Amino acid sequence: MSTRMSFQVALNFEDGITRFIECRPDETVAEASYKARINIPLDCRDGACGTCKSLCESGSYDGGDYIDEALSDDEAALGYCLPCQMTPQSDLVLRIPSSAAAAKTAAATHTATVTAIKRHSASTVEFALDVDERQQLDFLPGQYVNVTVPGTDQTRSYSFSSGPTQRQVSFLVRIVEGGAMSGYLTTRARVGDSLEFSGPMGSFYLRELTRPALLLAGGTGLAPLLSMLETMTQQPTAHPVHLLYGVTGDQDLVHLDTLEDYAETIPGFTFDHCVADPSSSASNKGFVTNLIDTSTLHDGDVDIYLCGPPPMVEAVRTHITALGITPASFHYEKFTPAAVRETAEAA
Repeated sequence: MSTRMSFQVALNFEDGITRFIECRPDETVAEASYKARINIPLDCRDGACGTCKSLCESGSYDGGDYIDEALSDDEAALGYCLPCQMTPQSDLVLRIPSSAAAAKTAAATHTATVTAIKRHSASTVEFALDVDERQQLDFLPGQYVNVTVPGTDQTRSYSFSSGPTQRQVSFLVRIVEGGAMSGYLTTRARVGDSLEFSGPMGSFYLRELTRPALLLAGGTGLAPLLSMLETMTQQPTAHPVHLLYGVTGDQDLVHLDTLEDYAETIPGFTFDHCVADPSSSASNKGFVTNLIDTSTLHDGDVDIYLCGPPPMVEAVRTHITALGITPASFHYEKFTPAAVRETAEAA
């Protein structure tokens, strides 16, 4: 058992808000959460009611003492646990069956300074931030934050493209005509600007890799997968990881050099990309579904992480179903630019 003084526990609530707490090996997760003023709902502290039953998605722990009515052996074997009884033996990620509001907590707010703005192409821009009190910001690779557009009261959601331990954080943004953040980044943004964001949020994040993984990105949906890959450079896996990256046109391709670097530094990582435009110079023309078959899916023994626009997400899900494959797990996140949502709602 580790001799660490404390472990980090990520509490992911039903509304997608994630809070991080420190928990000693000799205290329960519930005790540590209450010290942090996060009230995980429970009706007892004795492992008798099962109200706090949660799913541990990563890490090891001592489950403590409880009765079968609160947590059955079958549930425990699937990773379910009781925060009122469990003590950590490593860092943990728990899915808590309540909202953050019910636990009397909310997303944290952070202030940051713009340190870089890179226009990759007409369609994509990337920006980086130096976060005040960076040590107070924790997130799981794949999660997002709500950024307040400077000079407005509007917020936009962006996934981190950087890893949780990198000092600066970064984001990829698709340029949309009429978009609030697009307008800011392409016309007004300057290095040194101050902005705020809240989070982290989302249930789309990297779980413990216990089998092959297939990562699927559409456009700027590459961002959260870059965060996952950065994490894999520090937490190598013995399982193969393959990424398929699809875009509309050549001008939309970004970070191919970064992916090449990851292919050299992450054991077992490979990637391929495709471009829908028939006039593309890419060797693979068409959609990512053209590159997905039963071998890519390891005949179902695979964890899938998919992030892209809704049509792509639905096309991939339909394609995999048509192949007769049921993956071991399928995590996905759809994104729709705010300007597009607003236009649709007004129609």
